[in-house]
Amino acid sequence: MGNLSEVVLSRNNLDKSSSPYLLQHIANPIWWQEWSDDLIKYATYKKKLLFVSVGYSSCHWCHVMAAEAFSDDKTARYLNEHFICIKVDREQRPDIDQLLMDFINNQNGHGGWPLNVFMTPELKPVFALTYAPEVSRNSMRSFLSIAEKVLEFFEANKDKIPPFESIENQPDQASEHSLTETLSTYFDPVNGGFGNGQKFPPHSTLLYLLYQQCIEESPSIKTICIKTLDAIRMRGLNDHLQGGIFRYCVDNEWTIPHFEKMLYDQALALWYYSLAYKVIGKKEYKSMAEKILKCLDECFKSDGLFIAGHDADTDHQEGKTYLWDYDQLEKLLLPEEFLKLSEVYYLDTSGNFEGHNHLLRKNDTPMQEIEEKLINIRMKRKQPSQDSKILSGLNALVAIAMIMAGRFLEKPELEEKAGEVVHNIIDRFYFGKSLGHSYFNGVLQKQSFLFDAAALLTAISLLCEKDYSWSNLMTEMAHSVEKFNEDGKWIESYPEDFQKVYASWLDHPVPSSVSLAEMGLTRVALLSGKETEVKKFREPFQSDFYNITAMMSNGLFHVYTSEKFIPWRLLPVNSIQLRGKHEQDCYMGTCRPPDLNI
Repeated sequence: MGNLSEVVLSRNNLDKSSSPYLLQHIANPIWWQEWSDDLIKYATYKKKLLFVSVGYSSCHWCHVMAAEAFSDDKTARYLNEHFICIKVDREQRPDIDQLLMDFINNQNGHGGWPLNVFMTPELKPVFALTYAPEVSRNSMRSFLSIAEKVLEFFEANKDKIPPFESIENQPDQASEHSLTETLSTYFDPVNGGFGNGQKFPPHSTLLYLLYQQCIEESPSIKTICIKTLDAIRMRGLNDHLQGGIFRYCVDNEWTIPHFEKMLYDQALALWYYSLAYKVIGKKEYKSMAEKILKCLDECFKSDGLFIAGHDADTDHQEGKTYLWDYDQLEKLLLPEEFLKLSEVYYLDTSGNFEGHNHLLRKNDTPMQEIEEKLINIRMKRKQPSQDSKILSGLNALVAIAMIMAGRFLEKPELEEKAGEVVHNIIDRFYFGKSLGHSYFNGVLQKQSFLFDAAALLTAISLLCEKDYSWSNLMTEMAHSVEKFNEDGKWIESYPEDFQKVYASWLDHPVPSSVSLAEMGLTRVALLSGKETEVKKFREPFQSDFYNITAMMSNGLFHVYTSEKFIPWRLLPVNSIQLRGKHEQDCYMGTCRPPDLNI
C-alpha cells in the first residue's frame, strides 16, 4: 500500500500539509490525513470506511466543530478506531468538494460547510451532514451518535450502497425577455437584494442587470440595482472603515454579517460598483469601488498577488475585531466627534450584535478623519487570521475586475496593474501549457482546473483589446481551456486520485467554470474575427453570468473595429474592441461606421 502503514496513520498528519485550513486542525486528537491516492488504496485494502470533512480556512462553523466534536477525546477514539479520517480544503480540491456537495444536496436539499461525508473505500457516499455538536442538544444529535448510527447502517447495508457519480446539471433555457421579470419576482423591495432570508451579495445577478440596463433602460431594473447596491454599501455587509465587503448577512435587513472576507467577493464587488458608477452615475459607487481597491492592496496583496481570505473569528469570537461598545466609542472620541459619528452611524447603548455595535451608516455625510481615527485604533487590536494561500483563478478574477474598474472609473493605471497580476500568475502557476491551482508556503499544487484556466483566459482577452501583444498567450490559453471540454460537456478537472467531475453551471457565489469558459472563448472568437456560436439564455439566478456571454453572442455587445485604440470613456460599457483597417461598430446584427467624437 505504497509507503502507508497503520503506524504512520496512527497520528494526525496535517502538520505536513500545504493548506492553511488543514493546518488549523493539527491539534485535533483525530488522526486526520490528507486526501491521496495511496490513502484511498490503503482504505480499500483494509476495507475501512472513510470519514471526509471538507471546509476552508475562513469558515466559522468549521472552527466551531474543530473546537467541539473534533477536539473531543471520546469522539476521536471512535473515529480513529472505525474510520480513516480525511480533511479536505475545498479551495484546494474544488472537484472533491463539488461532488460531495452534490451528494448532500441530493440527500438533504441543501448543504454547507463543514461538509462531513461518510464514504466507502470505493468512494461511494453513505451519509452527509454539516455541523453537528459535541453533545446532543434540542433536536440536534451529537456528532458521535451520528457516526455510530452511520457505521451501524453501513454494516447492515454494505452491499446495497449505490455509487454516486458526477452528472452535468445544465440549467434550462429561458426566454431573454423573461429573465428580468423572473429576477424581479424575487427582489426584496424593502431591504434590497433577493429573497427574505439571509442576504448574500448577488454578484452575477447585479452584473447581468447592469449590463442589461445599458442595453435597454428600465426603471424597474434601475430600482433593483440601486436598492441592492445601496444596501450593500450602507449596511452591515460593508466594512465602512477599512473597505471591502464581508461574505453575507445573517438577516434580511443586511445588519449583521458573517464576518469573513473573501477575495472573490472583493473582485466581483469591485467590478459591479465600477460598472454601476458608469451606468447609473452615482458618485458613491465610485467611492465604494475605490475603497475596495484600497482593501485589496492593504488586506489581500502578497508578493504581487492576492491571498484567499480573512477569518470571520478573532480568538474564537466572530467579528470581535470589527465590533465597538457604545461607551468605548464615547471614551475614544472627543464629544464633538462622537456626536458627529452618531449622526452618520447607527449607535445603540445595547448594541446590535451580542451587546456590541457593528457599524451601519445612516447617510453619506463624509467623516474621513473620524473614520481614520477609528481604523487606526482597530488595527491595534488582534486581527483575524489570514488564509494566505494564493489561488490562480481567483487572482485572475481580481485582474478582470481591475481591468473593468480601470475602464469604468477612467483609471488606465488599473489595467496596467491587472497586466502585472496576470504576468505574476503566469510566472508562478503556468508550466508546460498547464496552469497550477494553489500556492502556499513554497508549495505549488499542480492539479489543473477549468475555473482557473477560464478566468485567466478571460483576463488575457480583456488585456488583448488594448495591447495585442497578449494575442499569442490568449490563443495558447484558449487551447488549454478547450482541453476541458469532452464531447460538448465541460469537465472541472482530471485528477489521478478521484473521479472526473463535470464543471458547475451555478453562477453563485462566483461565476461558474462553465460561464467563465464560455465567456473567454466567445471573446477570443470575437477578437479573432471568427464566427461565434449563438448561446441560448439560461435560467436566471443560476446562470446570470452565463447570460452576459449570451448577450455577447446574440449581438447585444458593440464590437468596434478600428486601426487605433479607442479610449474606453468614449464607448458604451457593453463594448469589445479589436484592431482592423475597416472601421465599424457591429451591434444587434448591423455594422455601421463608428459614431465617436474622438
